[in-house]
Amino acid sequence: MSDESTLLVTVTGRDRPGISARLLSTLSVFPVTIVDLEQVVLGGRLVLGAILEVDERVAPGVSRQRVFEEIRSALDKTAIDLDMEVEYADGNNRVNEVASERLHVTVLAAPLRPGALGAITSCVARSGANIDRIERLSGYPVTSVEMEISGGNPDQLRAELAMESATQGVDVAVQASGLHRRGKHLIVMDVDSTLIQGEVIELLAAHANCLDEVARVTEEAMRGELDFEESLRRRVSLLKGLDASAIDRVREEIQLTPGARTLVRTLKRLGYECGIVSGGFTQITDVLVEDLGLDYSAANTLEILDGKLTGNLVGPIIDRKGKATTLQRFAEEAGVPLEQTVAVGDGANDLDMLQTAGLGVAFNAKPVVRQQADTSVNVPYLDTIAFILGITREEIEAADLVTAPQD
Repeated sequence: MSDESTLLVTVTGRDRPGISARLLSTLSVFPVTIVDLEQVVLGGRLVLGAILEVDERVAPGVSRQRVFEEIRSALDKTAIDLDMEVEYADGNNRVNEVASERLHVTVLAAPLRPGALGAITSCVARSGANIDRIERLSGYPVTSVEMEISGGNPDQLRAELAMESATQGVDVAVQASGLHRRGKHLIVMDVDSTLIQGEVIELLAAHANCLDEVARVTEEAMRGELDFEESLRRRVSLLKGLDASAIDRVREEIQLTPGARTLVRTLKRLGYECGIVSGGFTQITDVLVEDLGLDYSAANTLEILDGKLTGNLVGPIIDRKGKATTLQRFAEEAGVPLEQTVAVGDGANDLDMLQTAGLGVAFNAKPVVRQQADTSVNVPYLDTIAFILGITREEIEAADLVTAPQD
């Protein structure tokens, strides 16, 4: 193509019904085809861009320059009638071609400041990539925008964005584009300090008057002095003799993380399979499954004899490796490829699961987890994960209006 083989037309002005129809009607009398077309409305202002190419099948041998001059004249008059502004440029090389790898970059912050977003977009430029499109996904409880990126070095971009997001105090998710984003998905979440607030074993320990002792064992595990299984068994042993009725009281004390119901409800509407895997206890997770309508669940089981906790566990332990294995099992049962799975967790015990999933999300996690996960969310709202998946706040609210949530 020569530099004048296509024409880029950009129209801007106050949005109102019929603008696009009038402009396209003006173009309909010319022997051109639409090569690319995009329209956005921001703050009541419309931006409509179209790339036009002369259709030589309709007008063989016609002068492109003459056709484009006639289009400019006609659109100038239409723009005056509509009180719009119109600009023209050569459209060559402006069509979005299918790149070898395209990415979606989602930025979340509360608030999202221009300087932070500017630093993120500078990373994109340094990697040699181009931002083809930016779309706002949400205005609350966090502001989030999604950028469609083409070209550049994906590995370099991911590395630079990880460092810049920490510097700017924003969350950034980088995901490959493609059909898999629209396919059937499975999301598997950790429970304690992820789906729910706090740690169940600490709630039980408070009823057994051994919270300090349990906390000390937890600290030893966090320092790497104990592996998860040994830590869990030692903490559970401290609950020996606790009346089983305390479990009922703990169930009443549990609070879901803000946005948990919204996230599960929204994803299930989209056909997601939803599951939980926990180093905690089935006596709690079974209730969550019923309450939220979850599809899959796995956790450890407290042994109870004669109405009291024995201080032991029944069956195999769900530990760090077990969580990853469970994710794989859930995916196989759901018929979902691993690259279309999402895992969410906060602790080192979740790392294998996060790294096994197609997208691992560290939710208000320890630093070591944030560093190794695909992306992190550092706001206390679980439904912000929906934005990472490309779902907008407006879509969530529109769906809730059709089917009122039972919260």
